[in-house]
Amino acid sequence: MSHLVVGGSGRREWTDTEVRVIDAVATCFERWGIDKVTIDDIAKQSGISRATLYRMFPGGRDVIFDAHRVYELDRFFSVLLDRIAGSSTLEDLLVRAVTCATNELRHDEHLAVMLASEPGAMLSELTVEGMPRITRVAATYLVPFVEEFLPRAQARALIDLVARLVISYFLSPSDHVDLGDEREARAFLASFIPAESPIPPLTDTDLPTDTAFTRS
Repeated sequence: MSHLVVGGSGRREWTDTEVRVIDAVATCFERWGIDKVTIDDIAKQSGISRATLYRMFPGGRDVIFDAHRVYELDRFFSVLLDRIAGSSTLEDLLVRAVTCATNELRHDEHLAVMLASEPGAMLSELTVEGMPRITRVAATYLVPFVEEFLPRAQARALIDLVARLVISYFLSPSDHVDLGDEREARAFLASFIPAESPIPPLTDTDLPTDTAFTRS
């Protein structure tokens, strides 16, 4: 059996065994912290041998960690796709995406545990080190839907901006606007990101190349 996650540029397929490994990684992170987790820990938690882990993820520990990050992003944005389905206007799409993303982040128990136990590492994953990956995956999933309302370059730039906005307000909540509330998010986005030509056009050459984990 496999787990299919649908993205804007196609499908990523995760087998049951891969998901077992990724779930084991999350458990190990919570138990011992990111830096202390070893291949042996993951093998024991998942019930999969070291040799099999190395065959599945050539490169070992770092590649497994990378797969965990990509899987979590895939799962997160798959939820967003369900939420924005059927949006008839750009404003409605953005409001649905922002409120859903905000509430998913707030209610992610694993993320809450990791932010409490490994604040430095997790803040890096959500900002300096992880933000390029987050914006690339967000573009892969969401740009095809925004392209119904804007040219491609504008759509990509808008999703980049919205992804950064959501992360910023999640990490540092505002006393003035709750992006998890649809009414407040709609009022905020209407003034902050006008539907008509929201940001100056960019060319595709201005955008980074995705180097996220892929299975051969």
